[in-house]
Amino acid sequence: MTATLTMPVRHPHPALDAVWGYLAEVTGALGVGLESCTVDHDVPVSAYVALDERLPGHPDRDVALLWDEIHGWAAAIETHSGEDLIVLRYLGGKTVVPPPAQVSKFVKALREDDHRLGQLTPPSLRTASGLADLRAVLGRRTRSALREIA
Repeated sequence: MTATLTMPVRHPHPALDAVWGYLAEVTGALGVGLESCTVDHDVPVSAYVALDERLPGHPDRDVALLWDEIHGWAAAIETHSGEDLIVLRYLGGKTVVPPPAQVSKFVKALREDDHRLGQLTPPSLRTASGLADLRAVLGRRTRSALREIA
C-alpha cells in the first residue's frame, strides 16, 4: 500500500500563512474553495477571491472579492476585457480582518442588491507597516474568534 503525504505549504513569512488561513475561513463561509484565491505578497498585501456568480446590476460581469491590509474587503466586477476591476463597494468596519460571517453577509447583501451594508469610499483601516505587524493583526483576530467560540 502506498501512502500519499501532503506537505503543508509554507510561505516566506508567517504573516502570509496567516493571510491564507484567514482566506480559508472566509472562503469556507462563502462556500468556495481556496483554489479561487490568489495572494499578492507586495506591500500592501492583497488577495483576490473569484466568486462564481453574477450581481443583479451587472449580470454579464464576473464578480470578485478583493482584500488588502489597508482597506479590508471590497466587491468588484471585471471589465469586459477581463484585465481590470471596478470596485463597487467596500465592506468597511473597524478592522481589515472582520469575521468570515460578516464577509458572508456582505456578499449576501451584494447578491440581493442591498446597499445598506458597505460603503462606496475606501476606508483607511490601517497602514501597511510590514509583515510582522500584519501577522499581529491576524493573530489578534484569531484570538478574538477563539474567545467568541468559548
